Amino acid sequence: MKWALSPELPGHYRPFLLREQWVQTRCYFARRADLLPGEVAALARDDDYVIRLCIAKRPDLSAEQVAEFCTDRDPNVRYAIARNPLLTDIQRAGLLADEDELVRTAAAKGPRPSQERCRPGQAPLLR
Repeated sequence: MKWALSPELPGHYRPFLLREQWVQTRCYFARRADLLPGEVAALARDDDYVIRLCIAKRPDLSAEQVAEFCTDRDPNVRYAIARNPLLTDIQRAGLLADEDELVRTAAAKGPRPSQERCRPGQAPLLR
């Protein structure tokens, strides 16, 4: 956890955090504002929906990643992407018709830009 939140994270530790066994540690790492594109891509494919949910809120997703999250098997991930400003009108319309009521409600609220939070001694994290 210390390295996942560290503002001075050594580069050679980053690949290990992508494969960390503890979901909570991977979750904090996934929320880092300074993730590299390859790290975002790897975490976007994580088996745990909580990690995908953290990534779905990011402002630096590719169009392909946004599309994948719009059809994610877990409604919590679709809920998270439903507020992402990167959605196209067609994607938002699809989420407005989602089978899950909470996803539909989130899509109806419209975009919510991600925000950063930075506690003393920690790297900036996306909320």
